Amino acid sequence: MNVIVLSAGQGRRLLPLTESIPKCLLPVRGDEPILALQLQALARAGVERANVVVGFGAAAVEDALARHPTPGLAVETLFNPFFGTSDNLMTCWLARSAMQEDFLLLNGDTLFEDRLLELVLSAAAAPIRITSDHKADYDDDDMKISVDPTGRLLAIGKTLPLPSVSGESIGMLLFRGSGAKCFVEGLELAVREPTAMRRWYLSVIHDIAQTTAVDTTSIHGLWWQEIDSPEDLAAARSHYA
Repeated sequence: MNVIVLSAGQGRRLLPLTESIPKCLLPVRGDEPILALQLQALARAGVERANVVVGFGAAAVEDALARHPTPGLAVETLFNPFFGTSDNLMTCWLARSAMQEDFLLLNGDTLFEDRLLELVLSAAAAPIRITSDHKADYDDDDMKISVDPTGRLLAIGKTLPLPSVSGESIGMLLFRGSGAKCFVEGLELAVREPTAMRRWYLSVIHDIAQTTAVDTTSIHGLWWQEIDSPEDLAAARSHYA
């Protein structure tokens, strides 16, 4: 199992904390940053290889990885030169060389407890599996999903009509077998569109779901935290404390 961690962004909503260092290097547990906690969790789950896609502050990320290696985990970096002008579809497309076999795709700002990752990795084999949670209310920034009664994905996006929303994606997707090839083919088509620089990679998953089964796994009740704002960062630090 290979893991691709999307850590190319600056994290502008966290300014001035991210003025000179990328979001993924913000300390959360003592001096340990977001990326280190992610890699440690992956290693504890038995993952042996990870590709970290870097962009803003790439040299600082690569230096941190070299100075603080994660035991049992071989880490390589891929550079996204468009980090300042594109959304994460381009980041995914640039990592397509690491998508030749089963892989886990992880947003670089998502932290989670070990049981959550174990649940996802042990789920029934499916070409594409989205990890989701649900809550009482959703805001404009939530990546909302709609599923059918069997848990198959119907739609995903930030602007789904609220009556149709079943939950939200937490930024962790698992690809097995034909799912990896299907996703890469979808990325190749998407980057040819004029809007490619402004698209999220989950828009490709939405397109795939219209013709191909995309499964979901609910992790409701397990801890995870997306870090987009100072409040999110404080919540993560409080959890680890």
